[in-house]
Amino acid sequence: MTNYNLGMEWAGVKKQSDPLLVSVILLILGIGLVTLYSASYAYAQRAFNDSNYFIRRQLMFVIPGLLLFIIASRINLELIRKFIKPLVLGTLFLCILPLIPGIGIEKNGATRWINLGQFSFQPSELAKIVLPLYLAHMFDKKQENLYESSKTTLPLTIMVFAFFLVVYLQNNFSTASFLFINAMAIFFLAGVRFRYFITLALVSAPFVIIMILTKEHRLSRLINFIRPEWDPLGAGYQVRASIITIMSGGFWGKGIGQGQRKIASVPEIQSDFIFSSFTEELGFIGVTLFFVLIAFLMVRSYRIALRGDTVFVRLLLFGIATMLISQIILNVAVVAGVVPATGVPLPFFSAGGSSLAMMLGAAGLLVNGSRRIVKMEASNV
Repeated sequence: MTNYNLGMEWAGVKKQSDPLLVSVILLILGIGLVTLYSASYAYAQRAFNDSNYFIRRQLMFVIPGLLLFIIASRINLELIRKFIKPLVLGTLFLCILPLIPGIGIEKNGATRWINLGQFSFQPSELAKIVLPLYLAHMFDKKQENLYESSKTTLPLTIMVFAFFLVVYLQNNFSTASFLFINAMAIFFLAGVRFRYFITLALVSAPFVIIMILTKEHRLSRLINFIRPEWDPLGAGYQVRASIITIMSGGFWGKGIGQGQRKIASVPEIQSDFIFSSFTEELGFIGVTLFFVLIAFLMVRSYRIALRGDTVFVRLLLFGIATMLISQIILNVAVVAGVVPATGVPLPFFSAGGSSLAMMLGAAGLLVNGSRRIVKMEASNV
C-alpha cells in the first residue's frame, strides 16, 4: 500500500498539472504575437524602415519569457519565501533607478524604463508580481496578529505606498494605482476589517484628486471621458479613433492583416490600443473567441487559487489571477471608451518585452498552483 501511494504521488508530480490551462495561455500568447505583427508592421515600416521592428523585439523576449514561465510553474513556492525580503527590496530599488538621470529612459514624458543598451526594462512590471508575493507571505506569517494594525496592516500599507510612490514619480499614475488597487484586493481576501478600507479611502481620496488635477494630461483624459466632444482632435483623439476602428470590424472582421485604420488612424496602436486592431480584423467573432479564452483563464485561475493548500498559496494565486484578469479587462475597457484612458498594456498582446516576460512569469505561478493541487490529490489517494 505504501509503495502504491508513493507511486501515485510520483505520478502526480510528474503529470502535467493542467494541460488545458497551459494550452489556453500559449494560445493567447500566439494570438497576441500574430495581432502585434499585423497591427505594427505598417507603422514600423514608416517609423523605422523595418516592418518587423516590433515583432522582432517582442520575439526576443518570448524565449526568456517562456523560460520564466517554466521556472515559475515548477519552482517550490516555499523556496521563494526564504528570499522574499531581498526580492521585494531589490524590486523597490529597481523601481527607483528610472528616476536617476543616465539610467532611466524618458518616453512621452514618463521615466518608466531602465536603459539596458539595445533594450530597456520596466521594473514596475516586476512589481506587479513581487508585491502580491510579499503581501501573501506576510499575511500568512501574521495571521494571528491580523487585527493588530501596528503589527500587520500598518507596515504592509507603508510598503504598498512605497511602491505606489516610486512608480507614481515615474509619471506612471495608472500603473501605480493598479498596483495599489490589486494590493487592496489581497488585503480584503486576507480578512482585513472593512473599516480599514473606509479609513484608507477617506485619507487617500484628497491626495488622488490632487494627483489628477496637477497633471494636465490626466485632467484632460478625465474631462474628455466625461465630455467626449470637448477635445476630439486632441486628448480624445486616440480613444475616438479606437472606437471607430472597433466598429469598422463588423461581425466577421476584415481579416488578419487586412485592417486599414491601423495604418494611421490610431496612434501607437501596437501598444495600449492594440485590441482595436484585433477587433477590426477579426470582428465580433474574434472578440467572442477572445472573451471565451479570458473567461476560461479567469475561472480556471480562481478555481486553482481557492483550492490552494496554504494561506500563502491562496492569497498569492488570487493576487496574480486578479492582476492578470483586471489588467485585461481594464485595457479593453479603455480601448472601448468605457473608462478614462490609462497606460495599462494588454497582457500578451501589447508591444513591450518587460510586460510579456513578467506576464508569462505570472501565468507560470498559476500553473504552479495547479501542479500543487495535482500533487496534493495524488498524495491523498
